This record gives sequence, structure tokens and C-alpha cells, in this order.
Amino acid sequence: MKNLIIYAHPNEASLNHFFKNTIVESLEKSGQEIVVRDLNEINFNPVLSLQDMQGQRMGQVADDVKTEQDFISWADQIIFVYPIWWTGMPAIMKGYIDRVFSYGFAYRYDQGVQMGMLKGKQVIIVNSHGKSNAEYEAIGMDKALELTSDTGIFKYCGLEIKQHFYFDKADRASADSVLEWKKELKNAFKLINEVSVFQ
Repeated sequence: MKNLIIYAHPNEASLNHFFKNTIVESLEKSGQEIVVRDLNEINFNPVLSLQDMQGQRMGQVADDVKTEQDFISWADQIIFVYPIWWTGMPAIMKGYIDRVFSYGFAYRYDQGVQMGMLKGKQVIIVNSHGKSNAEYEAIGMDKALELTSDTGIFKYCGLEIKQHFYFDKADRASADSVLEWKKELKNAFKLINEVSVFQ
């Protein structure tokens, strides 16, 4: 399986960086192909410009966008790793979606009917957030996040969501919690990889 990891966090000492490395290690052990796109490291431009918008209408995209679209086309499985900031994606990840998931590549309309164009690809999402999962559930934020990212972006483009991890209270995580999250990720990727082998 060809795995594309799209990662957004500027701090190499962050939990998200730890999650990304854990996933890479798990995939490497099974001998799978991996490409990591660290959006901060490659200094991805997240600003959807007027030129971008005009180009999309004509089926043209900038070179940096085309590079990312080629990686997505290559991948069987796309793994997004990013923190929840202000109840959403970091700006650089949202800008990646704005520019790379363009009309004619990720979705289109056929006689007024929306069509996702990334069907056949699996997605795993790994998020950290400061609030507890219980607090998110109490105010309906868990449902809001599912609607705005899972349904509103990924499923909209035809992607199949295999799993969405929410690691909570990340700003005050204990060593035990981090160890448990590592085990959870390793076990999940081991199971996903085993299923892929037999398909």
C-alpha cells in the first residue's frame, strides 16, 4: 500500500510530531511505501489567491499545487496528522485543502450533482486537542468536527474514512497517556496493514 502522510505542526517537540513518527515507524515495519509531506517544513503556501481561483475554473493549478495533487493521486491511503486549534485545522492545513482539493481534481459537479473524485482512497485522521472528549461531547463539538472535516471535506471528495483519532487533553498529557496513544496508533496501523495485505 502506498501511504501519504500530510502533517501540520511547526514544533518538532510536539505530540503531533510524535504521532507522525509513530505512524512512520509502524508503516516501515510492514515494508509499505511512505511519503511524508510536512507542510511547515516544505513552507507550503496556504493562501488561496485570485490567480488560484481563476486557474481552477480553467483546470489549471500552480506548480506547488500540482506537486501535492500528484502525491494524492499516487497514494492508496492518506493519513492526516494535525492538532485541533480553535475548533478546526491549523491555517496551513486548511489552506492545503483550499488549494490542493480543487474543483476538477477532488470534486466536480455533473449536471448539478456533486461528485467526489478521490474515490477508492482511504483516509485516517489523527488529531490532538486540549479539551477532554467528554467536554466536546457535552457541547456537541464532536459532532461539529465530524460534520466540518469528515463529512464536509473528506467524504465530500469521495474519500473513505477508515479511522479518526481524537487524542484529548493533549496540552497536559501524562506519560501514561502518551504511551497508551502510541500503543493505540501502532495497533491500529498493524490491523489496517494486515487487512490491506489480505484484500
